[in-house]
Amino acid sequence: MKIVLLILLVVTLIFAGCASTPKESVDSHVIHSTVEKVEIYHFHGNQQCSSCIAVGKFAEETVNTYFADELKSGKVVFAHVNAQLPENLELARKYDVSGSSLWIGVYDSQGFHPEQNTNVWYKISDKQDYMTYLKGIIDKRLAGDFN
Repeated sequence: MKIVLLILLVVTLIFAGCASTPKESVDSHVIHSTVEKVEIYHFHGNQQCSSCIAVGKFAEETVNTYFADELKSGKVVFAHVNAQLPENLELARKYDVSGSSLWIGVYDSQGFHPEQNTNVWYKISDKQDYMTYLKGIIDKRLAGDFN
């Protein structure tokens, strides 16, 4: 019985050692580019449910709270965009919007990188968790990190 436990312990330590690759060695291969601008758009339609409203409201509060200087300088842009209005169709097409959503677009030396963030929908029941999460995502995008 002691031998079996010893073997299990050794095997566990071997696998744990293999799995714990230092984060720096992985991240050192990520190429970070210089970010010119980050856009955060809350796209919605003419009518919004309470969840859609919360996604936009919390995103706006996050940007205003943590990125006020970047907003003033134009490095960060935030807007609520009614994708059903004719004047917003071009922007909605640019982001390939299909419904109520939160999009982050990054302009850098490599071009334009739009991404829809669906994780925010799972965080609307806890405003602080939502804001902490979104702040982290925006910080990474501003640093040129797309992981």
